[in-house]
Amino acid sequence: MANESSKTILLIEDDSDSRNLFLAVLEARGFDGIAAENGVAGIQQAQKYLPDLIICDIMMPDMDGYDVLNVLRQDPLTAIIPFIFLTGNHDTAGLRKGMELGADDYITKPSTIEDILKAIAIRLEKQALLRYWYATKSHQLTESLAVDSEAIFPSIPHLQEVFDYIEAHYHQGITLSNVAVAVGYSPAYLTSRVARETGDTVNGWIFKRRMAAARPLLRNSNKTIEQIATALGYQNACHFSRQFRQHHGLPPKAWRKQQQSLQSGRNLKPQLIAACPQSEKCLLTGRS
Repeated sequence: MANESSKTILLIEDDSDSRNLFLAVLEARGFDGIAAENGVAGIQQAQKYLPDLIICDIMMPDMDGYDVLNVLRQDPLTAIIPFIFLTGNHDTAGLRKGMELGADDYITKPSTIEDILKAIAIRLEKQALLRYWYATKSHQLTESLAVDSEAIFPSIPHLQEVFDYIEAHYHQGITLSNVAVAVGYSPAYLTSRVARETGDTVNGWIFKRRMAAARPLLRNSNKTIEQIATALGYQNACHFSRQFRQHHGLPPKAWRKQQQSLQSGRNLKPQLIAACPQSEKCLLTGRS
């Protein structure tokens, strides 16, 4: 299981008894629990704290769980946060609707504590694997803003229009709605189609494209975090920094410093070898 003590989980539940019970379970297992009593408050909490995972009831007054998910998936800042529905309804149509909107999983009522914790663990482990992939594979991407889009997007001919639009406009702050309008599909249908074919959402691909451009800019340029955020279509540097940290484990400034230290280490050894006498070269290179 991922390190629970560092994970923040937002619970959106209108029933106070259920909300308090869930929070007690989460906190007993070392999670940092945040609660919201309705959909509007839940959206505000999600945008403010950027939790590692969101659990949301479906049936709530004024704004139901579907509406909450739809709003969060439209916002680049919250679009990629794992989202689990909490529901007492076993209706297949309702489950399909949630999946089309981009839900990651369902927890049905009543459920045991172990079932709930297992669902949470699976989502967090998947998120951790994505972070590991970004950390280990990012160096293979082209080292410039004009990253080869073929290295990011899968080769799926009937989705090429979607990826072409993302490639042309990712730096303009686009969302799922913009892409859906451009290719002539509803957001729900496009979400379902892209997820079925690629295993990721439209907003997820927009995010990957931005991160692919962010890494070389941080590593190879002297641009400020504010300048990079603007170049990638973020509203402000805070939003960029939070999203970067969420999926790389470090804020962009710390990540840049880490990369520069690694590069300095790689450059230092050849310089030391060139400066050493022949006997010392043998020690440094391992030759006898």
